[in-house]
Amino acid sequence: MTVVLARTATAEGDAARDAAVEEAKRRGEDLLVFNLGGEQLDPEGSELDGVAVTYRSPDARNRDSVGELIDAAQEIGASAVVIGIRHRSPVGKLLLGSAAQQILLEASMPVIAVKASKG
Repeated sequence: MTVVLARTATAEGDAARDAAVEEAKRRGEDLLVFNLGGEQLDPEGSELDGVAVTYRSPDARNRDSVGELIDAAQEIGASAVVIGIRHRSPVGKLLLGSAAQQILLEASMPVIAVKASKG
């Protein structure tokens, strides 16, 4: 099986990356890094801290990158999805939506939500 990382170029994304690598090591599984931001965030390589890694980006023609991430996780039979989250007000959640919220609600496998450390 594989752990999927929903990667973004943020402090929360960095915290999620670290947690995903540790989770993959703990489970003895590979890691799929799905770059939600579309840009290449990590150097292409086959390993990250001893964990076999593959990279995937959403199709630029598709507007639902989170849906693609969820579909990819289901296709490969992911054991878990790791996401970075930040605090948002209830009004902010209502008006802006949230990729993390969509993943939490729609994923059929466990989702591990990680906050960035303060400071």
